[in-house]
Amino acid sequence: MNKLLMEENDRLQKQVSQLVHENSYFRQHTHNPSLPAKDTSCESVVTSGQHQLAGQNPPRDASPAGLLSIAEETLAEFLSKATGTAVEWVQMPGMKPGPDSIGIIAISHGCTGVAARACGLVGLEPTRVAEIVKDRPSWFRECRAVDVMNVLPTANGGTIELLYVQLYAPTTLAPPRDFWLLRYTSVLEDGSLVVCERSLKSTQNGPSMPLVQNFVRAEMLPSGYLIRPCDGGGSIIHIVDHMDLEACSVPEVLRPLYESPKVLAQKTTMAALRQLKQIAQEVTQTNSSVNGWGRRPAALRALSQRLSRGFNEAVNGFTDEGWSVIGDSMDDVTITVNSSPDKLMGLNLTFSNGFAPVSSVVLCAKASMLLQNVPPAILLRFLREHRSEWADNNIDAYLAAAVKVGPCSARVGGFGGQVILPLAHTIEHEEFMEVIKLEGLGHSPEDAIVPRDIFLLQLCSGMDESAVGTCAELIFAPIDASFADDAPLLPSGFRIIPLDSAKEVSSPNRTLDLASALEIGSAGTKASTDQSGNSTCARSVMTIAFEFGIESHMQEHVASMARQYVRGIISSVQRVALALSPSHISSQVGLRTPLGTPEAQTLARWICQSYRGYMGVELLKLNSEGNESVLKNLWHHTDAIICCSMKALPVFTFANQAGLDMLETTLVALQDISLEKIFDDNGRKTLCSEFPQIMQQGFACLQGGICLSSMGRPVSYERAVAWKVLNEEETAHCICFVFINWSFV
Repeated sequence: MNKLLMEENDRLQKQVSQLVHENSYFRQHTHNPSLPAKDTSCESVVTSGQHQLAGQNPPRDASPAGLLSIAEETLAEFLSKATGTAVEWVQMPGMKPGPDSIGIIAISHGCTGVAARACGLVGLEPTRVAEIVKDRPSWFRECRAVDVMNVLPTANGGTIELLYVQLYAPTTLAPPRDFWLLRYTSVLEDGSLVVCERSLKSTQNGPSMPLVQNFVRAEMLPSGYLIRPCDGGGSIIHIVDHMDLEACSVPEVLRPLYESPKVLAQKTTMAALRQLKQIAQEVTQTNSSVNGWGRRPAALRALSQRLSRGFNEAVNGFTDEGWSVIGDSMDDVTITVNSSPDKLMGLNLTFSNGFAPVSSVVLCAKASMLLQNVPPAILLRFLREHRSEWADNNIDAYLAAAVKVGPCSARVGGFGGQVILPLAHTIEHEEFMEVIKLEGLGHSPEDAIVPRDIFLLQLCSGMDESAVGTCAELIFAPIDASFADDAPLLPSGFRIIPLDSAKEVSSPNRTLDLASALEIGSAGTKASTDQSGNSTCARSVMTIAFEFGIESHMQEHVASMARQYVRGIISSVQRVALALSPSHISSQVGLRTPLGTPEAQTLARWICQSYRGYMGVELLKLNSEGNESVLKNLWHHTDAIICCSMKALPVFTFANQAGLDMLETTLVALQDISLEKIFDDNGRKTLCSEFPQIMQQGFACLQGGICLSSMGRPVSYERAVAWKVLNEEETAHCICFVFINWSFV
């Protein structure tokens, strides 16, 4: 593939040089004394579409000849970026070449706006590739609409289209964007297919599109897709995205989202390439690819699109879709309602069990907050795996109020009160979808005593810690047990977007600034923000949105409940963030809160002293006896070290990093796990027989066996040691376990 791409690059660079030279020559030497009269009406593009366009230097206006001039210039500039050096390209950080790579990705350095470029091999014919990339809403999750205003065929067999494009805003803190574009589709002499685009501006004297209220008009510089057929089938595609997203229109803290070519590459350029590869893979799959719920990958991909689009609609709350703000628009939590027939028509469907939901209003509660020193992937994974830490049973019942739940027998092991149903589907490497069952959380309308189960269709993405800088999302919607394709969806969830800039700026209005809470540790010292490139030092913005289908007379009550619920989630995230922050500690900067507190240092010292007193050997190999060094070495110890309380039903109170990894939990959720839950039957019997010895003798050595993580995964360990941890008064403070040579089975 590398050899093929090098040859392709060399050939296209020569072609670009020739095209640029010819274009410059014609501009300087071609003279046309009889220029057509200027026609600025968009309709003229359609009515004059049958006229043959002149190959001479035409005017730059809304006439067919003028639009073709703009199109040809766009083509030449796009090709000079796709295969040449019109933009200074550098390798995309974090992208490793190899057989598993998505393609060759590059980003701009020092150009106007932001630009990204990709090149890859896909198993689809060029015409199919062009069809897919032109259908922008099918693969670009932030694309709200693409309206083709006019179409003009050209004499060379190409097509000129005038497009109006709207993009969703990714967070409640920024306005959405729109574009007024010319798109030119043509075939080069060598058979390559080109789809290129650029914004139409007033300086070009072409057809114009009035500004739309609440949208910021952004500019697309010459961009597009160069698609070359390969011998034996398939295509090589070159993608260029080059935009000026008007970063000055958003709060300064959010500007990295609009000024970073890496963000553009991840959410736009690479998204197009992934969509092509995903569809190519689906084409080659057989009926055996149908999963346990009877869905083919394409159908599940369509469901994921509906979830993502519904969440974007909730976050943006466009007035032309019927959304309106109620209450104080400057409140920390914004409440919007929608009673338009189109919104309710999509919600009030009759399910296969014969029941029809009753809702006359859709209500949404949403807010955004600034995070710092919290890896988005880790935080989102916690929110997914420990729903009980932030969710409320009554709210889950409200979320599902528009859905009548029928019988369902599917049931497998889960975590945190959730049951994960067997919906195995990976849309792409960074995204997957699942159905979760929340057992007995609501009450059926027929019987207020009998609890009912709630089913959620859930979309997860960006939980790969190694993929630095990607957006992390957890979006879910209640469904009925039949899981029908036409199931109405009211998506809710979380979106965490990393910000490249670590520059200190004031928080924008309506942002609940968590950074101030994270930067000051409980010991009164400012936490470090420099971690030698660790992704935890980057800021991120979290957007939360929850939708409810309700009856109109409940609007005021549910609005108050929803506002308090989102505020409660924000408090939960703050608490979780403080616990997750130390999970990725740089060895150069030491520990941060809460591990850096005097209490944690004292506990570490007690653990080591008690182990030495009972076992006669050192637990840790220390270079110094300072409390900070003891805690640091304990935290990074390769064996899992876990403390539990001295109660009749012991619960865990502390664990080092290996212990948290083994239990697949965090410091916050650790206290919800009891000692007996992590052992299987044999382990519990062994523990019961050895526990009296621990209490009397002070320690016990346990044979190897199997225990369970908080997610129900089996973990094997070679042996374990348990001992009492004594405080300064020589009384038992807790019991400590060390699991030696543990691993997931």
